Amino acid sequence: MTAYLDLIMFAALMAAILMGFPVAFSIAGVAVIFAYLGWVLGVMDISLLGALGQRAFGLLSNEVLIAIPLFVLMGAILEKSRIAEELLDTMGRLFGQLKGGLGISVVLVGALLAASTGIVGATVVAMGMIALPAMLRAGYDPRVASGIVCTAGTLGQIIPPSTLLIILADVMSNAYQQAQYEQGKFSVEALSVGQFFAAALVPGLVLVLLYLLYILIRGLLRPQDMPSAPAGAVRPARAEIVRAVVPPVLLIFAVLGAILGGVATPTEAASVGGIGALLMAGARAGGPAPLILFGAAALILLGILSGVHPVRLQRSDLGAGDLAAGVFYALLAGAGGIAILAALRSGLQKRILHDAVTSTATMTAMIFATILAAGMFSLVFIGLGGEERVAHFLGSMPGGPTGALLFCMLFIFVLGFFLDFVEISVIVLPLVTPALILMGHDPVWLGILIAINLQTSFLTPPFGFSLFYLRGAAPKEVTTRQIYQGVVPFIGLQAAGVLLVWLFPGLATWLPAAIF
Repeated sequence: MTAYLDLIMFAALMAAILMGFPVAFSIAGVAVIFAYLGWVLGVMDISLLGALGQRAFGLLSNEVLIAIPLFVLMGAILEKSRIAEELLDTMGRLFGQLKGGLGISVVLVGALLAASTGIVGATVVAMGMIALPAMLRAGYDPRVASGIVCTAGTLGQIIPPSTLLIILADVMSNAYQQAQYEQGKFSVEALSVGQFFAAALVPGLVLVLLYLLYILIRGLLRPQDMPSAPAGAVRPARAEIVRAVVPPVLLIFAVLGAILGGVATPTEAASVGGIGALLMAGARAGGPAPLILFGAAALILLGILSGVHPVRLQRSDLGAGDLAAGVFYALLAGAGGIAILAALRSGLQKRILHDAVTSTATMTAMIFATILAAGMFSLVFIGLGGEERVAHFLGSMPGGPTGALLFCMLFIFVLGFFLDFVEISVIVLPLVTPALILMGHDPVWLGILIAINLQTSFLTPPFGFSLFYLRGAAPKEVTTRQIYQGVVPFIGLQAAGVLLVWLFPGLATWLPAAIF
């Protein structure tokens, strides 16, 4: 029994989670129990847990992970201010006259919301409350409509900026460094969040294309499943389209452009996104729109000019031109600050910020509590010999590196039926990815394969989170069975996306290699 204590520990964790205990407490509790058992049975050195404090400090001082609450706040502000809802309504009326047009609009809006919010639950609930009833009124098959809404909502997991990609970048970077140490390299390379954002961009767009092709083909073959909207539906005016679409698109370009262009780190870009979302929400909530727009333009101009011509006011050899530029930059910063204060006032009056900050704090606490608990679990699992067992098991798999990778992908896919992406990322991946990297798999390419696989976990019955989100927001006439049936074709499309990235690694590796 003592020889298999690591496997029993992992099985006990799965059982605790499936029994409904809170995830973070389940992870930490199982780790404490098995650390004590291992110490009593003489198979684990309890002093190994002395490294837990260092791990916790490293996590809480990790500048990369600071981007998580900032990106979550950005998405929460956009969702609470109903900007996402307006975008969905406008795009639905724009494409509604086409066969499958409402489905196309839902996928496109899902992609835009993914790139501007990255919050799966908010996106699925919003589309479930707005788009799904409209699709049903237009005569869509409930299974088709449910599948489209669920799948479009999960794009927030693969299209950057994404919480999954931030966590995955940290996990894969640690695994890559560990693999280099085991190879005898002490001058190690690190992986950045920007590399994973760049690597996920093309595969994410490929998935969007696969969804759109499926909707178009099904609309042609079975038009009764996806008829066009009623003839009397009012198309949005051009000004309405610009008002709904342009601000989120500009926010996307500001955030992703800053990261991929090397202008800002992901954490800095996340703060830019949070400020941008706040300004947009303030203008929509009845704040002084001209003042806010002027301040936003001043901040954009400040970012561009300071990048082209930086000024260091503490230098003693400043010329008149640098002093004038510094004064101008200060005026631009002042205008931006006034706009931010106006947006804050408007957001507080409408309780947008209260709700957004509450949602952000809840989600961030859940994520970081899980990561902290997973650090303890990993230490105990390593102390019980689990790491060596995993490496030996993967090394002895038939088919060599390909067989080991295939097994891990199938294992992650099955775990997605029961666990959230955070648990899989921080518990399972640190155990298997170092061995896979040592076998010769590119860490960035491997990370994107796993990201698409983890995205699929939101769709897989019986515990796919998107299914639960939609079940809570969908009309009563849509049954749970229809929701489950509707996502099956899209799970197949997800598998096709994984296969494409597997067969054509350049889809994931070309862009980060060209930029970084």
